[in-house]
Amino acid sequence: MRIVLYGGVALVAAVVTFALAVVIHRLSIRYRLYPTIRDRDVHTRPTPRLGGVAMFIGMVGAFAVASRIDAFGIVFAEPGKVLGLFGAASIIVLIGVADDLWDLDWLAKLAGQILAAGLLAWQGVQISTLPIGGQTIVSPYVSLIITVFAIVLVMNAINFIDGLDGLVVGVAIISNTVFFVYTYVLQLRAQTDYFNLASLISAVLVGACIGFLPLNFHPARLFMGDAGALLVGLLMAASAISVTGQVDPGVISQPDRFTAYFVPAFIPILLPFAILVIPLLDFGLAMVRRIGAGKSPFSADRQHLHHRLLDMGHTHLHAVLIFYGWTLVIAVGVLGYMFLPFTVTTILIAAGLVACTIVTLAPMRRRKSPEPVEQVAVTPSPAAAAPSTSPSPSPSPSHEAVATRTEAGR
Repeated sequence: MRIVLYGGVALVAAVVTFALAVVIHRLSIRYRLYPTIRDRDVHTRPTPRLGGVAMFIGMVGAFAVASRIDAFGIVFAEPGKVLGLFGAASIIVLIGVADDLWDLDWLAKLAGQILAAGLLAWQGVQISTLPIGGQTIVSPYVSLIITVFAIVLVMNAINFIDGLDGLVVGVAIISNTVFFVYTYVLQLRAQTDYFNLASLISAVLVGACIGFLPLNFHPARLFMGDAGALLVGLLMAASAISVTGQVDPGVISQPDRFTAYFVPAFIPILLPFAILVIPLLDFGLAMVRRIGAGKSPFSADRQHLHHRLLDMGHTHLHAVLIFYGWTLVIAVGVLGYMFLPFTVTTILIAAGLVACTIVTLAPMRRRKSPEPVEQVAVTPSPAAAAPSTSPSPSPSPSHEAVATRTEAGR
């Protein structure tokens, strides 16, 4: 019955988000509420960026419905956490909308993110213990600093990969579905009500992303913008923090002795990183790249992972699906340690990673394969060995395609 209630709340978020996304798209086109195309943008036509507003209102509507359901009463019995979540989300959406419309300075955006994260932590959504051994953090101030840092990190990591149609939405659906399964199983086995908050946030976010996907999938008619990407990051961080270190995952029966020790100690740490592995990797590489070049770590460039996939020769859709594949293999793989023997799960993860690597590098193989054929084709026959005065041949189509490929990137 609980899963039906979670599904109903997610459905509310999806319906409200989709309906408002359609309205926002039409109003944005009518009143030209969209920025000009930048050099780093992938899309070639002006596209509205206010989809995050629809996702925010979808989240509000879903929480409003949940507040009227008795089963979720424990979540709203601590109103400070819920109000802190809405306050932080409101700040993030306002900052994001302002940036989508007027392109704010990065310092102003960072200040807004810290303010939102601080409000959420102040209202009790904090990392108070570490999962390994249940170690308590030294002081409330240290807890506050670590929490704010983690939330800001996740928000920016999600925002950094928002460069292709449907990329953030799809990654968020996969990641939060996996995280919802994790929190839901813990809730059932541990017989605790605490995880209602984390599960509810994950379910609502999945629903909002599903509702937004039809307008955001390639070719996108509406972008979520910074408002949506930062909101997704905020909710994912809040859900993970609500879980981390609060319940002993050892309550779940393990399939072998090694996993019985591995899961309780490491899954609470590994799973939040696993569902965010691609955004965090892109964020880390961008920080190193920009700081090494003497630039601001938040300055825009066209060297993100999704840009590199396009430059390798992947189509827009293929690049997005590759991100989905990597996220699915890593997130589901780590979750698999809760249900399958360690050896079996590790083998499955390794096989999935190999498959993802082959698909990712496929264009490089295709690009190299025509070369021997071309060399054979242009080998002159003995009769044609005499010097020729005809002009030199034009470059092959493959080289022309590489030379003329657009350098735009969102």
